[in-house]
Amino acid sequence: MERMSFLDVKDLLRTFGIFIYTGDAIADCELMEDELKELHQAGLIPDQDLYRFALLTIRKRISDIKQNRRFTR
Repeated sequence: MERMSFLDVKDLLRTFGIFIYTGDAIADCELMEDELKELHQAGLIPDQDLYRFALLTIRKRISDIKQNRRFTR
């Protein structure tokens, strides 16, 4: 499987009717990670590679946001 984009992860969650927007980008990512973990534990995302790539994509996004915030202050 190829690397996922953040939009791919959002689309994956949308297929389960999950839409997340709090107005805080990091909080959104953390909620997305929680939802992804629950879907995986429930067996709704059985593909281990898909799950791992999605988690890595979310964590990369969090890191990018934090790094960007440091440079803009």
